[in-house]
Amino acid sequence: MFVLSTIKDTIPVLPANFGVDTEEALINEINKKYANRVLHDVGLCICLFDLAEAGEGKVRYGDGCHWYKVRFRMVVLRPFASEVILAKVKSSDEDGIRLSVGFFDDIYVPLGYLPQPSAFDPNERSHFWLPDSDATTAHELLESPTAERMYVDQGDIVRVRVEADEFYDDEPGPPKATEGVAVKREARRPPYTITCSVAEQGLGPVSWWKSAQPEAEVMDDT
Repeated sequence: MFVLSTIKDTIPVLPANFGVDTEEALINEINKKYANRVLHDVGLCICLFDLAEAGEGKVRYGDGCHWYKVRFRMVVLRPFASEVILAKVKSSDEDGIRLSVGFFDDIYVPLGYLPQPSAFDPNERSHFWLPDSDATTAHELLESPTAERMYVDQGDIVRVRVEADEFYDDEPGPPKATEGVAVKREARRPPYTITCSVAEQGLGPVSWWKSAQPEAEVMDDT
């Protein structure tokens, strides 16, 4: 889920921080610049892991800062494909489920990665799975007894498998115009999203599989 990425950059230290230890000042500036920032094809930067190298500080004309060429390693959120992680259900709608790991909320489970047969209950605002059912349509599933449904509720802790991640570079710019008519700008997309699946045995809300754990332990003992 987390990886170390090596980054090279030129970091300024403000005159107000000249009295601070150089390494401490650089660490503060690096975290200020990179923490909670998405780097394209790298991931979501969390915090500095270590400062591997720092050159001699040089003053540039006009700003009075000391500029240091540095090489450092950042802790980055970038789960690999097929990795199984735990997350919390943030919300659900007709398109799927949105998950959160506390500091990152752009994790999604699309309809195609839900266990089948499943449907979205508009009254509960939650998706549910109906195991061992022959129903094939959402209408048939919504007519099933509520007691037989296995819901994925908001706040549930779920075990999911990472299928893919995607970076999106949303460059700002003026609205496009077609034949003199301004075209409405598309809704802003998150710079980094993770797509996950719960369509396998053992995946989904951890509460679904708790009843199976004692059985597995007994089998291991024998």
